[in-house]
Amino acid sequence: MEDLAPKKIIALMSGTSCDSIDAGLCEVMPDLSCRLISGINYRYPEHIRAKIFQIFSDHASIKDVCQMNFAIGKCFAEACKVLISEFGKPDFISSHGQTIYHYPFDEKLDNISLKSTLQIGDSSVISYETGCPVISNFREADIAACGQGAPLVCFADEKWFNGKNAAIQNIGGIANVTVVSKEHETFGFDTGPGNMMIDYCMNKFYGKSYDKDGKIALSGSVCESWLDCLMQDEYYFKNPPKSTGREYFTSNYIENALKFAPENPADIIATVTALTAKTIASAYERFIYPDIDIDEAIIGGGGAYNTAIMKFLRAYLPKHIALKTHEDYGISNNFKEVMAFAVLGYCTYYNIPNNLPSCTGAERRVVLGKLTNC
Repeated sequence: MEDLAPKKIIALMSGTSCDSIDAGLCEVMPDLSCRLISGINYRYPEHIRAKIFQIFSDHASIKDVCQMNFAIGKCFAEACKVLISEFGKPDFISSHGQTIYHYPFDEKLDNISLKSTLQIGDSSVISYETGCPVISNFREADIAACGQGAPLVCFADEKWFNGKNAAIQNIGGIANVTVVSKEHETFGFDTGPGNMMIDYCMNKFYGKSYDKDGKIALSGSVCESWLDCLMQDEYYFKNPPKSTGREYFTSNYIENALKFAPENPADIIATVTALTAKTIASAYERFIYPDIDIDEAIIGGGGAYNTAIMKFLRAYLPKHIALKTHEDYGISNNFKEVMAFAVLGYCTYYNIPNNLPSCTGAERRVVLGKLTNC
């Protein structure tokens, strides 16, 4: 292995919420610490975003997926150009892409596994448009190694929060946790929906893309009987390693759930917001507390800015567990996953294995990601 050196990396992330492309210029050091130099949220053009959601809802053709692979690549490149125009070219770009389908199940056809994942946003387009090498397609190698291809951020969490007994909780469209401990091997899994059900209901009932600061949720009342019903979904009882996404929590899933919802839209928002917090707390009870005593729950992602989610988490978590956010440790709540993919890309560049089989279920450590250089 060549000697490690600091690298300036533009990392790109577009999550389940698909609200924007998160782009961050980061400096990653040989010890895998990461400094965010500058970050932006680059909004998708209106019709591009609508087309992505059309793909999510399974109302798209192969032609649509093919075209959007290149169109999203162009959007990712434009996000990079904003940072390049101010700071110059990075050493390379690390792109997560836009997940349009994630199928982490061991279904077989002719005895061939159908476990798979698909992120679009073509790396050749990004590389050609920016003139930079691009590392992308991180999830595939883990699935090839019989893992679930998720969660991957655990790798960075283990480096950044080493020595703690803590649950590192990201709340994006989907919520996922990394558990770090002084006595136990790091592990992680998706706890369930993060913001995606809240966002769907906000759009349906209020014509807004999200509940800013959790204000609508705070104005309503939780319908405990409906919440109890929602909490019975089989995913929450499944043992880790496990991952999920829009393929499971579909618009049809949410619409079916809404058949039993209270009439007041504010109560609906309050209840699905409570669901996000309660599924997190219940996941800790089932899968963490029996083996590990955690001192802190450290929240990141868009959910960290939702006052209602944080209020419900405080109510549902044991009082001895300190509730903090990534900002308390100098890590951006907004750009934490961007920083993590900068670290993953750094490891790919230097051929360092960067998955955690204890989190993804892979058979062994592998190097995630592919290099494109146009």
